Amino acid sequence: MSTSLPFKRILLKISGEALQGDRGYGISPQILLSLGDEIRQVASQGIQVAIVIGGGNIFRGVAGSAHGMDRAHADYMGMLGTVINALALQDGLEKIGVSTRVQTAIAMSSVAEPYIRRRAMRHLEKGRVVIFAAGTGNPYFTTDTAAALRAMEIGADVLLKATHVDGVYDADPKTHPNAVRFTTLSYMDVLQRDLRVMDTAAISLCKDNSMPLMVFDMGKAGNICKASLGDPIGTYIGSEAQIRAFQARYTEVT
Repeated sequence: MSTSLPFKRILLKISGEALQGDRGYGISPQILLSLGDEIRQVASQGIQVAIVIGGGNIFRGVAGSAHGMDRAHADYMGMLGTVINALALQDGLEKIGVSTRVQTAIAMSSVAEPYIRRRAMRHLEKGRVVIFAAGTGNPYFTTDTAAALRAMEIGADVLLKATHVDGVYDADPKTHPNAVRFTTLSYMDVLQRDLRVMDTAAISLCKDNSMPLMVFDMGKAGNICKASLGDPIGTYIGSEAQIRAFQARYTEVT
């Protein structure tokens, strides 16, 4: 593995909605194909890739509870949706030659491995892509929190949050045309401004454990690979020291 890589191990957080494309629901084969190809390119650089995927394209627990369903019951249904997405992504990756393992926080040995931290790290060391499904295995916790937790557990160098916006803004750019995009933010900035980058539990977990985040637009071809290589294509979130180091590296490169 090249020592020049800024990140040797990444945790990529992908929303379930990202898989649906223009369909508005379910899984788009075209999206799976393009996503799988980008992940293959990242892995080919020698970067160890772990992924947490959401399930909002199939079922969202919060939405279910809003319609009168028991919240815990709805969240478990959402967790099962993430397993469907993880298996679909695994199939897409393995069809293009990327060795992949799915680990679930809820035991279902017929379709995936149980989540075991040391086993996951061994897979990564062997160059396999590891997809973590079923969130944390507990209701009331989002897949954002699961992503932060898994990133810490496996010793990732960065948490990459793939979205449909090219970074974090001071207001919703869809409704505020003059919204300003941040290139860097501290954890406290995110929490104090209530910027909704991820849920508060996830941001707090990252802050307490100094896990940097990069928020970027996955809709533009090549962006996943660029983010994995440390290119400043979105918004970098970290401690003041991490931000200075990130800015210094970018200055050296340019």
